[in-house]
Order: sequence, then C-alpha cells, then structure tokens
Amino acid sequence: MIVTLSIHNKQYRADLSKALDISIPLRAGEKNVNAFYIPPVTIEPFSMGSFVGDVIQGGSCNVNNISFNPHGNGTHTECVGHIAKEKFTINQCLKEFFFVAKLITLSPEKKGEDRVVTGNQLKAALGAEKPQAIIIRTLPNTDDKLNRQYSGTNPPFLDAEAASFLAKSEVKHLLLDVPSIDREDDGGKLSAHHAFWKYPENTRMDCTITELIFVPNVIEDGTYLLNIQIASFENDASPSKPVLYRLSEA
Repeated sequence: MIVTLSIHNKQYRADLSKALDISIPLRAGEKNVNAFYIPPVTIEPFSMGSFVGDVIQGGSCNVNNISFNPHGNGTHTECVGHIAKEKFTINQCLKEFFFVAKLITLSPEKKGEDRVVTGNQLKAALGAEKPQAIIIRTLPNTDDKLNRQYSGTNPPFLDAEAASFLAKSEVKHLLLDVPSIDREDDGGKLSAHHAFWKYPENTRMDCTITELIFVPNVIEDGTYLLNIQIASFENDASPSKPVLYRLSEA
C-alpha cells in the first residue's frame, strides 16, 4: 500500500508494505535483553485442575501466563507518568501514532566513566530541523544489543542539556537504543526525563520516550514515517513496537 503525505509543503510517499521494525522482541529467559536488575521474562502455561494451557502437554490450546517489566525487559514506550506523582498512563497520553521522525547515529562522548549524548551533538545533527520524533542510534551498533545484559554496566545516556534542547525544539517523541535516557545510577534525579517532559512546571503530556530499541546498520540515517505501536496498558509504560517507513519525494 502506497500512501502520500504532505510534509512542510512537500509531497512524500511511503510504502506501508515495507515496514522496518526497530523493536526488540520479548523472549522468555536469560537471552532476552535486560536492564536495572529486573528479573527475566517468564512465559509459562496456565494450569488449573485438569486443564493445562499447553498443546504439547495434552492441552486443547496454548494459554500462557507472561510476567515482565516493560522498563527493563525490552523495547518500551513511557509517558510522563514514569516520573510523576500523578497516575498518568501511556494509554491516556499517546493518542496519535504516526509521526515524521529523524534517525541519527551518534558516538556518545566520553566523560570520565560515562558515555554521554550531549546537547551540542544533537544541535549539530538536527540543525534547524524540528522533527516530531528523533531516533538516536548509538555507536558501536552491534547485534548483541538484542540480548545484552545491561545491569551494572553504566550504559550511555543523554545529559539534561540534550533533553532540554529536544524539548525546546518541540520534539515530542524520543527513541533510543539504551535502557534509559538518564544515567543508570544518578541518585534518583532522572534529570533528562524531567527536562524532556518539563515536569512538573510545564508538563508535556503528549510526549513519549521509547527505550531499548535496535536500529540495524542497514537502515540509513534520514527522515522516516514512524509508527509507535503500544498495548493499551493503563500504566506509565507499555512494551512497544516502533516501525519505520522510508519516505521518498512524490
């Protein structure tokens, strides 16, 4: 299916049959990506009395119980409810699902023991552009991001200045391939989260952060149509499936 879009007074086309999935699948066990010392995903058959939800074990159908935490077990999209005292949910906050997105690739800067995506890097990458969404692929970009065990490794993150720059640039949706936009252990400040959502003074309710994506190297930097898919959880975050579509001038 080919769709035509008008973006900044220019006509573009996207082929919706050629989706580029940048999510990491949720798998049971230790081979699933993991962060923040959260237990691994479990997927186990439901059983009660003589019923077992496993065809291999003789059940009539497969019925699994699934246990996971979206923040540490895979690709997830979160709303300001992640840091707010109020019970804002991703199902309440995310009401649109297609966006014009800019994919950029950056090497985080070394600062002491940290590797940081800085405001200056984002300013240089975006220039005067103000996309609805920005997708950050960090280098090195290897396939082990699909099952990396991040806990205790101090992964790369954004500094608060970078998050504030994105908010001032009216970027509503931030996607990146690390467990958090903040330092793994920052003493609970979550400075970049607060700066991006402008919470609590001027809260940007309709903005989201998607973490633990994976963008294969074959996907080139540039402008894409982005579709953020979530489950309708009344929770601060949901496992998610961000999908890209290449844009070409019509």
